[in-house]
Amino acid sequence: MHKPYLDQLRALADPARAVGMAEYHKVPREYFGLANPQVDALTKEWRAGMDVPRRVKLARELWDTNIYEARLAAAKLLTQARIRPDDSGAWALIQSWVPEFDSWALADHVCMAGQKRLAADPARLDDVEPWTGSNHMWTRRATLVITLPWCKNRNPKPEEMAQRERILGWAAGYVPDRDWFIQKAVAWWLRDLSKRDPDRVQVFLDEHGAGMKAFARKEAGKYLD
Repeated sequence: MHKPYLDQLRALADPARAVGMAEYHKVPREYFGLANPQVDALTKEWRAGMDVPRRVKLARELWDTNIYEARLAAAKLLTQARIRPDDSGAWALIQSWVPEFDSWALADHVCMAGQKRLAADPARLDDVEPWTGSNHMWTRRATLVITLPWCKNRNPKPEEMAQRERILGWAAGYVPDRDWFIQKAVAWWLRDLSKRDPDRVQVFLDEHGAGMKAFARKEAGKYLD
């Protein structure tokens, strides 16, 4: 099923740019050298002509090629606020990709798709919580990237506030982790939350800031007075 779609991606290949992308991402896989808007434009066309089960199937097949742009397209095929039916396998497929994360770019695009599925059904936070104990750094990091929507609401409902506090608990648990990407993810979450609830971020930093790396503590407090 996926070959005609893969051929559309390959037809836009830029070999010179592909070399630079391989050097930048530092992950040994095939790169076509496409820019993100090119992949975005194609996946929007594909998505418009497919029902959800077919889209999920195509996303699975594209991901399994391990080609950078194909994996990017797979994530974009599932990035949609409303998917009907929402039990079509999209969330399960996204979860299955998390242990395969090996770079921030693909991880972040998949997490963008995952954010939509979590927002559609916050009970799925129960699926995310075990990731905090993973031995795989990218899985641990994904718990904070995929839950970024909980930073966005200035006036959260009580249940949303409880969910936010749950995620802040995960972030607090990451403070002793000295990995740069984990510290960066904690800082990113706190920085975004500080735009809506600076007092809560200040409380977090008062309690845990001394244990954070200096760069992360500084970034987390970037928008605080």
